[in-house]
Order: sequence, then structure tokens, then C-alpha cells
Amino acid sequence: MKPLRRGSLIMLLLTLCFVPAALHAQTGIYGEFSAAKVNSPNADWIYGPTFGVYFDRWHVPVVTAGVDVRGSILGPSGSTQLYSGLIGPHLAFRPRVIPIQPYVEGLVGVGYFNGGAGSGSDTEFEYQFLGGIDLTILPRIDWRLAEFSYGGLSIFNGTLHPKTISTGVVLRLP
Repeated sequence: MKPLRRGSLIMLLLTLCFVPAALHAQTGIYGEFSAAKVNSPNADWIYGPTFGVYFDRWHVPVVTAGVDVRGSILGPSGSTQLYSGLIGPHLAFRPRVIPIQPYVEGLVGVGYFNGGAGSGSDTEFEYQFLGGIDLTILPRIDWRLAEFSYGGLSIFNGTLHPKTISTGVVLRLP
């Protein structure tokens, strides 16, 4: 077999292996309990729900990529509040031999912060970098073991940098 034909045959086989995987999309809906440490003078830890949906459109063996849309409502009944609406890329690694899925994301959006105790409130641009790990416990259900995020919110002529830890449940849709 000539080298050109052999190379073409290899490319055809690789294409046939990867295209079906690349066309299969995975959607996950999740809810988490989150705790955030806000570096504001009057704020301690604040708690509340984080919820969202990710849509992983691109797949190759072991790696998926897509988009995540999420919202957080932290400290809803206290004097310190942080509400967020974010969107951004989602990159996950799914080894086939163990039922875990580590992931990373970089998100941007809008955040609202109320520092309480007369410090005022403001709505501004927000960003987050986060990573976590999901453990499959049932065929379509994952336990989000842990997620950590570091973000920024430009407010009051300075920048607020909340650090958030979360745990929750993910329902993966067919």
C-alpha cells in the first residue's frame, strides 16, 4: 500500500472514531449548597444555593467542552448578600476507568453585592474561575463532591474577591 493511501486510510478511521463522539451532546442540570468568604469589612461567611445548567457539545475521548450558565443567591436573608448570574466555557475530563469527572470553568457575568451595615450595594461586572470534581453515583446522577471558585466583582472603588466552596447534585440528561 502506498504511503499516501495508508495515511488517508488512517485519517478516515480516526474520523469515523471521533465524529460520532464529537456529535453527542451532554446536558447537566445541577443544584449546589454554597458557602462564600467575602473579603468585605462587615462580612463573614455567607451561604445559599447555586444552580445552573451545562451543555457539553464537543467530545473527544476523555475530554468534553461546552458552556455553563449558573446563578447564585448567597446570603439572601442576612445583611451581606451576593447574587450572581454567570456564563462561560466548561471543560471536563472523564476517565473511562473510574466514575469521576474533574472540570474547570472561566465565567463572566453580572453580580450584585450588598455589604450590609450601611456600606451600600452595587451591581457590577463579575468573573469567576472555578474547578471541581463530580462522582457518578447512579447512571444519570452525579454527586458534586467539591467545587472551589475564586472571583472578582468591581465595587465601591475597589475589587471584591469572594472565594466559594460548594457541593451538590448533578442530573445528566440523555
